[in-house]
This record gives sequence, C-alpha cells and structure tokens, in this order.
Amino acid sequence: MPVPTVGVIGGGQLARMMVPAASALGIEIRVLAEAEGSSARLAATAVGDYKDIETVLKFAREVDVVTFDHEHVPQEVLRAMTAESIAVHPGPDALIAAQDKLRMREMLAELGAPIPEWAAVASPEQLQAFIDAHDGAAVLKTPRGGYDGKGVRIVTSGDQAADWFAQFDQLLVEERVDFRRELAQLGARRPNGELRVWDVVETVQRDGVCNEVYAPAPSATPRMREVAAEIAKQVAEGLGITGTFAVEMFETSDDRLLINELAMRPHNSGHWTIDGSITSQFEQHLRAVLDWPLGATDAIAKHAVMVNILGGPQHEAITDRFAKVWRTHPAVKLHTYGKSARPGRKVGHVTMIGDDLDEVVYQTRAASELFDDLDD
Repeated sequence: MPVPTVGVIGGGQLARMMVPAASALGIEIRVLAEAEGSSARLAATAVGDYKDIETVLKFAREVDVVTFDHEHVPQEVLRAMTAESIAVHPGPDALIAAQDKLRMREMLAELGAPIPEWAAVASPEQLQAFIDAHDGAAVLKTPRGGYDGKGVRIVTSGDQAADWFAQFDQLLVEERVDFRRELAQLGARRPNGELRVWDVVETVQRDGVCNEVYAPAPSATPRMREVAAEIAKQVAEGLGITGTFAVEMFETSDDRLLINELAMRPHNSGHWTIDGSITSQFEQHLRAVLDWPLGATDAIAKHAVMVNILGGPQHEAITDRFAKVWRTHPAVKLHTYGKSARPGRKVGHVTMIGDDLDEVVYQTRAASELFDDLDD
C-alpha cells in the first residue's frame, strides 16, 4: 500500500509533536508553516500564508488529508479545499465552533450541552443589562482571536468594553461561574464514528495560560469521570468533530460540569499522553484523520503530571538547563519546542508518571522551576 501523507497547516509545537508519531506509524507528514524557522521546521515542506486560498490549495493537493496545528484557517479557505474533494479533518462545519465563540455557544445550546448562561451583546447597554441580571459581574469574550487568556475580561460595567465594541459587531457575555477547578476532557473521533476518550484531567492556569495538568483529575469520582466523557461524546458526535479534540470545563461549587471552551486539535491538556498513555494524543490524531482504528487510551501509570515551561531565551540558551534537569530529576521527561523568546510563551514542558502523586508533583514542579528565570 502507498504511504499516506498527512498535511498539517501551521508550524507550531503541535505540528512538531506530530512528527515522531508520524514516523513511528510510517506516515509521511508535511507542514505548511507560517514562517521560516518554525517550531515544526523539521517537517516544514512549505512556507506560506494559511489565509491565502491558492497557497493552501497548492499545499493540500499534494497530500492525502489536511489537518491543523491551530484553528485560525478562514472558513473560505477550508471550504475551497472541500470544494475540491480534499479530505479536511476536522471539517469547516465543526471548526467554526472553535473559531467563533458565539457560534460555539449557539451550537452547544442546540445540542443541549451544559454551558454557562450567556448572551450575544451589541452595545454597552445590553452588556449592562446582563451584568445587572447576574450579580453585578460577568465574563466578556471577543468572538474571535482569543486564546491563552487573551480576549477575555471580567466586567462590572457596560462601559468597560467600549474598545471591543468598536472592533466587533457582537461580543459574548457569560455568567461568572463559581467553580472549584478547571477540567479538560480529551478525546478523538474518526470519520467512521469510532470515538475514544482519555481520563478527565485537572488543569491549573497561570496568567490565563495552562501551567499544570494532573491526569487523572485528583479526587474525581467515577460518576464525574463518566459525565465528563459523556459530555465529550455528545459534543464530538453532535458537531461532527474528527481528530483529537478537547472540551475544557468548569467543575462548579454545586457539583456540575459546564463547558468553557472547545479545541479541535491536539491540546495542551493532553501533552501528558506522550509519556503517560498507551496512545498519545498525537498518534491518535493521525490515526483519526486517516480514518484508521483508534488506539487504547489507558494510562500506563497511576498518575501523570505535566508542567509547562513558560517564557525563555533563544533555543540554544534553554538547552543549557538540560544537564541540570536530567542530573537532579532523572525520571522527568523534558520536551522543548524550538521556539524563540517571548515572556509567558510556551517553550516546552516537563512530564513525569508514577504511583505517588505527591512525588510526581514535586519532581515536575522542581524540574520546571529550573527554567523559571528564563524571562530575566
């Protein structure tokens, strides 16, 4: 049989982490990167603008299936590919829910999925009315472009969003949820409908960016794990998602799970699967988009903890810390993304698995702290 070729649009760390999985599966992987020297430069066979239809079509015509490192490819570009019968996973009808937060809320509401109370508002007056009806505060989001804490703010007055109303016709406003912690349910679905999920995880944010992930979520009851998986299946099947996806949720103070965000690609909350699961989220994503049978999602240890490395200097400088990490924390796995400096930017992560959660947490945090002064 001919070797299948998967084309990935976007040259970030997610594309980079698909490369080893593709090699192990005997898949050829090609990447359309945004610029030279991308994180996924080892597989970057083309450099170009993912917003340009002809650039993307030229790339897509030479692969068997197209998938994504990010969710920012415009709908007109996605539909130009499907118009030529190019296999695109996930497809444009699903991706719109990850690209536009208002459409996401509309689509989830139509499915009857559990979500916070929300509204589309087009003026400070409409925003103020929502705030007044929800105890004087609300969460306001831009419909597009927000990620890692960007495009989100807590508001107590309709006047606090004048700049955003000048940029967008409508904004998404939601109730301010009283939650205990944030969770993420990772899964994968292939075009024939087969769907598998991993165990639900707890995520800890730092300045709006995911900083730590605990798999499985500590103290999660069997019923809560079951409900999280059921929500993910409802969303994936209802929206027709293909590939690896993540459903980010709040565990509320009154024991409910409410959907916060969706990701239709491998996700930060699933990086632990590289070292901690029988099938990593990256291998599973490639299997799914090729419509191959999905792999087992069982954990290979009782606990896995992942901590992001944020900020950082040039790639050569971050490697100066490797020897100390390996010498002092030999059980920790280190993953770097080959990315240039920017304070708060994800430049890598550390993961450890084991049966003693306290020890695993200590080791991963201590290892990550060896990089804490990278922004200095």
